[in-house]
Amino acid sequence: MSEEADKPKEKHRSNKEQNSVFVGRRPTMNYVMATMMILNTGEDCTVKARGRAISHAVDVCEILRNRFLKGTEYKDIRLSTEVLEGENGQSNNVSSIEIVLAPPK
Repeated sequence: MSEEADKPKEKHRSNKEQNSVFVGRRPTMNYVMATMMILNTGEDCTVKARGRAISHAVDVCEILRNRFLKGTEYKDIRLSTEVLEGENGQSNNVSSIEIVLAPPK
């Protein structure tokens, strides 16, 4: 058996997905650092969140802009509602946000 067969196949993520940070339950500073690493490459970064994590996504962006990378600008903010099917078959509306940050110049 070749070595290549033993390695797990890498998922090829598009450049847009690679420059995205999905905010969830982990500590806010984890997401700040992940976002800062992407912005330090000179590319835009998209911070995404759903439901209760939306406030954490806003915190991530504000901490980044006010404490770490002061020249960072908001490029775009998109709000939407996603319809998810619950365990009991009912559909639930969940708010989502995508914040696109541009690196400092």
